[in-house]
Amino acid sequence: MSGFYRGRRVLVTGGLGFVGSNLALRLVEQGADVLLVDSMLPEYGASLANVAPVADRLRIDTSDVRDRKSLSALVLDQELIFSLAGQISHSESMRDPFTDLDINCTSQLSLLECCRAGNRDAKIVFASTRQLFGRPQYLPVDEQHPLNPVDVNGINKLAAEMYYLLYDRVFGIKSVSLRLTNTYGPRLDLASDVKGFVGIFLRRALRGERIQIYGTGEQKRDFNYVDDVVDALLLAGESDAVNGEVFNLGHPQPATLIEFVETLGRFADFEIEIVPFPEEAKAIDIGDYYADFSKFTRATGWSPKIDLATGIERTLDYFRALGEPV
Repeated sequence: MSGFYRGRRVLVTGGLGFVGSNLALRLVEQGADVLLVDSMLPEYGASLANVAPVADRLRIDTSDVRDRKSLSALVLDQELIFSLAGQISHSESMRDPFTDLDINCTSQLSLLECCRAGNRDAKIVFASTRQLFGRPQYLPVDEQHPLNPVDVNGINKLAAEMYYLLYDRVFGIKSVSLRLTNTYGPRLDLASDVKGFVGIFLRRALRGERIQIYGTGEQKRDFNYVDDVVDALLLAGESDAVNGEVFNLGHPQPATLIEFVETLGRFADFEIEIVPFPEEAKAIDIGDYYADFSKFTRATGWSPKIDLATGIERTLDYFRALGEPV
């Protein structure tokens, strides 16, 4: 721990959600003055329980990032802003594109405008997504890979990235975008059926229910345990070398969906079924994807520490210890 965050004023949007709450716990541990902003809309998985261990050591504001008036006041005097509030469901972005636009793009522009008007010294770390690459033309996917999103979510995240790059270059508002891939771990929203297969598979494993894998099951992905992602976010916030850049996150050991489920099966008892792709899912599936994250490693020294088996075991242990149905 470098001590960089001790005493620093830090704002986390989406701070009661999955990644945001894990980041908040670490920031408090490192002595930061933490303000969490979250709309607490039930469909986005926010929960006060996620930060219960440190609830008396941080502040919470239940504003919506789409409310520019509130955002203008919240950014004042903040030294770092982690922009993690987002609509992450690819299928929901296709069903309701305007809400995705509001949250993943317009709200990001509003945040930048609020900083331009009231706090140009803030550094912003934006949580982007690997989805903006679309179907890979080569593997592993590096930052030079063509950008061709296959869904509304990817288009809006890409537009937001471009705003951050522009405001960094033109207005001097320091920012960096990290393209997250399949992130999992404690506090993941397991109740949702529209936030990707990882949460669904974990929930079904915990319940002992059959897990259905679409297609052949040979699709490759890389998986990041949330602690490794928090490490990356903190390093991005601390480093001036990353300002005005975008970076991939990833893992050096990609796994097929079958391998992911078989690893789950080492720690839980359930059945596996291979089924055809539903048409709506097939239309936005990207096939194989795993990233080259060496650019971020060179800039910050980051590399994932947690392998898939260890991460899955820790995740299942966390939810079992809650003693609550999932």
